[in-house]
Amino acid sequence: MQISLNPTGLKGWNGSALILGLLEDNVKNQLEQFEESSLSSLLENLKETGFSAKEGEVASFNLIEKKPQKIIVVGLGKPENLNLEILRKSAANGARTCLGTSGKLGVFFPWELFEPASAAKAVAEACQLCLFTDLRFRNEPEPQKKPEELELIGLQGPAGKCLSQVSPICAGVELARELVGAPPNELTPAAMAETAVQLAKEYNLQSKVLEEEDCKSRGMGAYLAVAQGSDLKPKFIHLTYRSQGQITRRLAMVGKGLTFDSGGYNLKVGAAQIEMMKFDMGGSAAVLGAARAIGELQPSGIEVHFIVAACENMVNGSAVHPGDIVKASNGKTIEINNTDAEGRLTLADALIYASALEPDAIVDLATLTGACVIALGDEIAGLWSESDDLAKSLLEAANAAGEGLWRMPLPNSYKEGLKSKLADIKNTGPRPGGSITAALFLREFVGDSIQWAHIDIAGTVWTDKDRDIDPAGATGFGVRTLVNWACKEN
Repeated sequence: MQISLNPTGLKGWNGSALILGLLEDNVKNQLEQFEESSLSSLLENLKETGFSAKEGEVASFNLIEKKPQKIIVVGLGKPENLNLEILRKSAANGARTCLGTSGKLGVFFPWELFEPASAAKAVAEACQLCLFTDLRFRNEPEPQKKPEELELIGLQGPAGKCLSQVSPICAGVELARELVGAPPNELTPAAMAETAVQLAKEYNLQSKVLEEEDCKSRGMGAYLAVAQGSDLKPKFIHLTYRSQGQITRRLAMVGKGLTFDSGGYNLKVGAAQIEMMKFDMGGSAAVLGAARAIGELQPSGIEVHFIVAACENMVNGSAVHPGDIVKASNGKTIEINNTDAEGRLTLADALIYASALEPDAIVDLATLTGACVIALGDEIAGLWSESDDLAKSLLEAANAAGEGLWRMPLPNSYKEGLKSKLADIKNTGPRPGGSITAALFLREFVGDSIQWAHIDIAGTVWTDKDRDIDPAGATGFGVRTLVNWACKEN
């Protein structure tokens, strides 16, 4: 989508569709500003319908042989409650109503109530992302009209400084959505590795893919134990972005990469929705989406490593047993008391690998626990970190992105639940506090001097219905937070 500013206002604007945002306070006065425009008669009808501009309220009108052809009026609620998240949701509600309309989409909001650049970026991202559709697997997909251009009306100058970031970031989110949405017979570990290598070629990243024998030589026993039940070979992916000039921050992003998770011998049954376990690589999708965005944005002063231990968790005669003891690449032994807690095993060796690169900070993202979904639902991801500075930075990045993130506790006393009678550690603890013990398990595999954070996206990786900027399906959650975090001013 081509995005631009239109500082001249509504007079004479002749695009295909127009979104007008109105505040709940004194709708009549707000409508008066359009009395001298071609919208006056239509908006007079709006007053008669009782439109009150409550938050989430939408009214749309189709015009015959006029420009614009469609007008969507969205309610922004009370002025004292208005914030970027409401602006983002309102833009998405309006843009989604434009499906079926091609050409130019205009948005006119009370920009003066916001810092212009932040508002412009939030609205532009919302309009582009809510119109995403994934038709790759339809035999004869129906043509779907949607706007090709976006104009933010009434904005100028400084507001445009963030707009160049919108398309690369949205493309990263859309890549993550396509990866998560792809069926497991299409998105295999090898296919994920091929995608990563192609990203490296297109966006000037360095790429390295470790094969099974390479992982064996590095002693990655935890990761390989998960992969051994599948006919498909594991692929350990490492991409690197390195800016020109002096490097002041070195970061690592690690994503859980289970392209399908059967649960192993602790097979997923009942309400576990095994057919949805294609999304168990949502963390790796976010990491690769961030790599794609950062590669295009070319931020200065940073080096970023993108790491994915990709594999399947399947059942055959070679699959890992409940009760097996495996050794991670740092020599720590792990008793596997649940083969369905496999993601943390792959992440253990990935975190050890990332720590050896000696970054300033590591962030891992994973669809790790159902316990996090119980705690925070499907709109908020959990964040665990012992570093207040890192946690603050990630929360600020998520808030700017409109992605829900909540810091969770990491008490050492819960580590008692991970004690094994035979090995150094078990891979799961008791059911209460399951997302906390999962984070404590991961902490065992991070270098002592490295800031680390774990983000559990089990609830946020997928939505079953259209929600805000996310169409039903894969959300691409985490990409915008990671990009904001990496690209913050040094």
